[in-house]
Amino acid sequence: MTYGAANLNDDGTEAKSTLASTVYHQLRDDLLGGALEAQSKLRVEWVVSKYGAGASPVREALNRLASEGLLGRHDQRGFFIMPVSAAELEELTRTRCWLEERALRESIAHRTPEWEEQLVLALHRLGRALRLSPQSSSSLDPDWEKLHRAFHRVLISACRSHWLVGFCEQLSDHAYRYRQMAHDGENIQRDDFAEHRLIAENALDGNADGAVQALIDHYQLTAAMCMERFKQGEATKVAAGPGHRAHR
Repeated sequence: MTYGAANLNDDGTEAKSTLASTVYHQLRDDLLGGALEAQSKLRVEWVVSKYGAGASPVREALNRLASEGLLGRHDQRGFFIMPVSAAELEELTRTRCWLEERALRESIAHRTPEWEEQLVLALHRLGRALRLSPQSSSSLDPDWEKLHRAFHRVLISACRSHWLVGFCEQLSDHAYRYRQMAHDGENIQRDDFAEHRLIAENALDGNADGAVQALIDHYQLTAAMCMERFKQGEATKVAAGPGHRAHR
């Protein structure tokens, strides 16, 4: 099953749905990547102009993103980008650990040789990829990100619940926005591949407790790095405070 996929086969709506889906994916990528962070309000007219689509498919895409929690919506006042916050990150990390613990335990309990092969391959491919973009050391490489998502998806793919996998995927989307923050100027040193390898090795050995603990440690370290960025941001605001007040 493909989660969140647009239905492109309805008679008379294929062109509209295809265009709405294109706008949805482009806008979603920009939202998750932080490219629209400065554009707090998303007016339909602005999105129409930026993405070259009509008002109807744009509204469809915006409503879809709002249903996923990536956009907020004011009655009669349009859409806005959901802000990031330390409180939301804490809740997101806690909830993600709850759900993925269950999914990973179920996946290990019902593992198959095919699942083990897929996990080994996903880990191998992740290990060969560069985490940071060659063009900019301050951004994640898109190819690495795809392989990273694939690794975590394979981990829970044998859990026998497409609902659970879908919820975990949605939380992963939200977590990506915060991971974009975590690598920028990070002060906490980590061996990212070693963390993934430890998760995979425990899972392949059938050690559910070890795999779950390694996964939770992995997510909590990322959250701690994000929290450090929030603290830095607050410190900057405090330092700039008197200067800002002087201009009022």
